[in-house]
Order: sequence, then C-alpha cells, then structure tokens
Amino acid sequence: MNKNLPIFAIAFSLAITVPTVLSQDNSMSFFITSAGPGDGANLGGIDGADAHCQELADAAGAGEKSWKAYLSVSGTNIINARDRIGSGPWYNAKGVAIAQNLEDLHSENAKTGKGGSLNEKGGEVNGRGDTPNMHDIITGSTLNGMAIADNGDTTCSNWTNNGEGSARVGHHDRQGGGENPNSWNSAHGSRGCSQADLQGTGGNGLFYCFATD
Repeated sequence: MNKNLPIFAIAFSLAITVPTVLSQDNSMSFFITSAGPGDGANLGGIDGADAHCQELADAAGAGEKSWKAYLSVSGTNIINARDRIGSGPWYNAKGVAIAQNLEDLHSENAKTGKGGSLNEKGGEVNGRGDTPNMHDIITGSTLNGMAIADNGDTTCSNWTNNGEGSARVGHHDRQGGGENPNSWNSAHGSRGCSQADLQGTGGNGLFYCFATD
C-alpha cells in the first residue's frame, strides 16, 4: 500500500498542475482611463500619461504590470502609439479579449466597442447618446497606430498643451462624426487642447492604457 502512495501523489500533482499550466492569463491588460489628469490634453508629456496609467492600474489592483499610454508623439522624435504597448493579447477588466496582437488590434476584428472598452474599474465609458458624451479618446494616431506626419498639431504639442492646438481622437463606441466615425483610435481632431475644448467635441481627456508584459 505504501509503495503506491508516491505514484498516487505524483498523479494527483499532475492533475492539478496541468490545467494551471495550460490556462491563459486573462487578467486586465487594457483599459480606458476612468479620469484624465484634468488639465485637458496637457498630460505632462508622454511620461506623465504613462504614470497616470500606472497610477490607475495600481489603484485597481493591476500595478504589478507595466502600463503605457496609447499615444503617439510627432515632430523630430516620432513615437508611434502601436510601438509602445507590447504585442498582446490584451484583456479588459472583465477578462474579455480585446485583441490577440497588434494586427488584430488595428483591424475590424478588435473588440473595442463601448461594451469592450471598459475603464480600469470595469465600468463602461459614456458614449454617443449618453450625458455627457465622453467617447472621444485622445491618441494622436492614424488608423494603424502611427504618429501623424505633416498635418499640423495632432498631439497638443506632444501632450504638454492645454490651450490652442488639436489632438487626434478615436471613438471608443465606434460611432459618431468625423472622417472615420467608426474608428476607435483615429476618428477626427479635437477643436482645441483645453479641458473645455475636449469636452466640447464629445470627450473628457481620457486615453487608452495597455499593459506591455
């Protein structure tokens, strides 16, 4: 009887270990900020935006991951939003897959509608038809997640300006107006960079955050 105990123990260990190894981590790795810093598109630069993502993730219990803002930087030292966010897959706060990889994210397959693009608390962000409408999410990016070249200011002076200028925004609910009304990341430009300007075109200074690991 005792000779069989080691075999039983090994079998039991395998039974509980294999499912754990095969299971996939679907903890939160994507969210829309529940609030911006409150100074329009002045986020303290891209580093300030990253810090805001990390702070909100920390408060939501996901601070063990490294978080980056989905924002592009234009000008001399171009940074593409898509190059900052890792390789996926990404899951919202309810464990629903948003995209498997970068190509999936920047395609029609992305689950980035209102029901998928949740904030870090797992709540829906107001969209078109809600009061107030907050579906304009700042990105400064093209449909493919790249920085926009030769088109004036599309990043509110690389996220340091709360006055004149413009920020390229997407519609998290994938509806509305603009050149690309159904785009989650590049629908149109804002009318300015202040908090009031962003709110005036249907936003609130919110942005996307992605875990890179």
